[in-house]
Amino acid sequence: MTQNFPNAPAVGEPMVAVRPSTEVREFLSLRRSANKAAIGAPGPDADKLDEILAAATRVPDHRRLSPWRFIVFEGEARQRFGEAAAQVQKDEAPLVDDKALETTKGLLMRAPVVVAVISSPKDDNKTPVWEQELSAGALCYNLLLTANAAGWAGCWLTEWISFSDGINKVLGLEHGERVAGFLYLGTATMDPQERARSDAGSLISRWEG
Repeated sequence: MTQNFPNAPAVGEPMVAVRPSTEVREFLSLRRSANKAAIGAPGPDADKLDEILAAATRVPDHRRLSPWRFIVFEGEARQRFGEAAAQVQKDEAPLVDDKALETTKGLLMRAPVVVAVISSPKDDNKTPVWEQELSAGALCYNLLLTANAAGWAGCWLTEWISFSDGINKVLGLEHGERVAGFLYLGTATMDPQERARSDAGSLISRWEG
């Protein structure tokens, strides 16, 4: 198997503090999520996905708590999740119509590989839970970057399945855990257009005391 990412150095090995790169600057400046309706097969196989996920975990993580984990959906598991999610939707919203239920059944079928990033903070009164949840958000974004750098289109979505107690039970989430997002990965079937961006200058202030 061709390795897309270098192996991590040994613990304690000296590393450079900065890695200036014109290519990376261009990559980050032009980053764009794929359209959720334009991600098709193939997706990364198990070995390639494991590489991507390993690289994605290199995010800020105070005290090395690893306050997150992954749940991967591939093949028929995506359809089984859709069926279970539709049942949850009926239980939580008894007036839901058939069209909405069919949409729910197809949510994870929009890409060949879907990764749920689970925020799993350790509430030990040392590292604030909010800080750990921010780390989970960084992991979602880094997963998009690593997948894209490896040649895969990706999209980070939440939707109602990220905020449902019933879905949390389906996923086997423990107390304090919640879904940070579902990452849809595969092959772009259409290139996205540039979208409107915020004016960074209007969002910057400098504190002077």
